[in-house]
Formats: sequence, C-alpha cells, structure tokens
Amino acid sequence: MSGPSYTVRVAEDPADREMCFAVRKQVFVVEQGVPEDLEYDAYDAVAVHVLAVRDDGMALGTGRLLHGAPAAEKVGGDLTLGSLGRLAVAEEARGLGVGVALVRAVEDAARARGLAAVDLHAQTHALGFYERLGYEAYGPEYLEAGIAHQGMRRAL
Repeated sequence: MSGPSYTVRVAEDPADREMCFAVRKQVFVVEQGVPEDLEYDAYDAVAVHVLAVRDDGMALGTGRLLHGAPAAEKVGGDLTLGSLGRLAVAEEARGLGVGVALVRAVEDAARARGLAAVDLHAQTHALGFYERLGYEAYGPEYLEAGIAHQGMRRAL
C-alpha cells in the first residue's frame, strides 16, 4: 500500500512559511518539548525553507538551509558549507520517504548556491537516517535544547 502523494518545494510565501513553522511546532515543541523560544530564531528570516505538502494541501514536513554568513556562524566560519536544520516530519507522514525528500531538496538548494557540503546537527536517534543518506558523523556528542546531538557532514 502506498502513502499519500506529496510534493516538496521551496517555501516561497508567508503561507508556506507558516506551514513550515506549524510542522516544527508540532514536532519539536509539542512532541519533543523544545522551548518555543529556542525553536524559532533569527536564522528563520534568512534561511531557505523547504516544505513537503500532500496533494490536499496538508503540510507533511519541513527543513531549512542556512548559507553564507549565517551558516558560517554554525559551521566554524567556512563559507563553502551549508547548514541543514529544523528537519521535521509530521507523525502521520513518517515512513513515507518525506524526510529523505526534504534532505535532498535542501541539498539541491545548497548545490544551487555553489556550496561544497552540507553540515547538520543530528539528534543522535537519527544518526542512522542521515548515515543512509551519505552523512558522516564527526566530533563529540553534545546537548542542544536538552537533546543529545552529533555533528554530521556530507560533501555535495
């Protein structure tokens, strides 16, 4: 049995961004208990947001790409790296390939901006997911918003 049909696109308008933020609120704030003031930040205004939307218009997932100076702040000053973050998939869409499609859309956006690699801070329970997509872990495990994370990177 196949799941619902969906598309992944760059969030271009305020309505798209609100759908991105709604998915993030449900996944990170409600499900994982991340404080809302930590979930939303100044990077949201300058990030490239991607959005997975079911054919009926329901938002299924989101992710964001930071590039240029905002990404360099997160990845140690290297302007050739993009920073993938805030990847969230609605509970009802998990297991349908939405997460993979969102990561690939972020990578495509990074390539379009001439970036050499994508860096991310993975929750440790998701390391296997990112490893299957070609990301390699580096550095020590650390806490971010009270959740264990590991740095990961993939060359494009």
